[in-house]
Amino acid sequence: MATVIDTLGGPRPRHPEKQSRPDTPILRKPEWLRVRAPGSPGYNATRSIVKEHGLTTVCEEAACPNIGECWSQSHATMMIMGEICTRACAFCNVSTGKPLPLDPTEPARVADAVRKMGLKHVVITSVDRDDLADGGGAHFAAVVHAIRAAAPGTTIEILTPDFLRKAPSAAEIVIDSKPDVFNHNLETVPRLYLSIRPGARYYHSLRLLERVKERDPNQFTKSGLMVGLGEAKEEVMQVMDDMRSAGVDFLTIGQYLQPTRKHAAIDRFVTPDEFKAYEEIARAKGFLMVSASPLTRSSHHAGEDFARLKAARLAKDAAA
Repeated sequence: MATVIDTLGGPRPRHPEKQSRPDTPILRKPEWLRVRAPGSPGYNATRSIVKEHGLTTVCEEAACPNIGECWSQSHATMMIMGEICTRACAFCNVSTGKPLPLDPTEPARVADAVRKMGLKHVVITSVDRDDLADGGGAHFAAVVHAIRAAAPGTTIEILTPDFLRKAPSAAEIVIDSKPDVFNHNLETVPRLYLSIRPGARYYHSLRLLERVKERDPNQFTKSGLMVGLGEAKEEVMQVMDDMRSAGVDFLTIGQYLQPTRKHAAIDRFVTPDEFKAYEEIARAKGFLMVSASPLTRSSHHAGEDFARLKAARLAKDAAA
């Protein structure tokens, strides 16, 4: 039986592929996950710059709970290559569908916004663009080069797609643009990939992070996990070991928050004490930096964390 979604009589659903799924329960958030609604003068100033330059941010598209805090401090994570993703991950709030062609003016607009905001550190991410021959690798590199030219004092962190089924050159051109931090999130444990991240492959993502270190050993690598999806502690610890084997420097772990009733259900809320235990385990396994808390996200406090990351490497080298 085929499910037909009628989009002629009204606006297109944000997640058309999820419309036929049964609703899942939404659990009440515990106190440690409650945040203030955004609306400070700093938040409004950042929002104005983003809108003035016609930019998309993952802060808005992914409904990040930290948007009020980050935007009030002029921290915004730019999402390039449009706002429509070619994949339909069960956890993600970004729209799914057929993307528009790439905008050749986007690198310059992003770079100009970074300059105007006076950012010391910027995070650039994107939707998945499986429709493009290189997965958007050349466009990613163009954005990095444009920021270097417009804001040479800004350090750059990228959060990339996996470039699955693309030529090796697709990822290599991004690596060779020499961002300060190359981030690609594994998101969850291998057992849950089929239900949570069906368009991706765990070992391909792990191999991408390893290739960054092989091609540029001095480039920091970073990856993140969501917890609360039904994973076991032992599985999280195994992913930590896999990341360390791939040379990953920086690990982030945060609570999965369900965007809508059509998304994957939350299995449970992981307590702050459990996050603290994960952080201690990860540090013992050799990560240079670990951020683990209920509200941790890949780009949350990215600038401050990058400074700590550099300091940790210097300390490690000095002790060697």
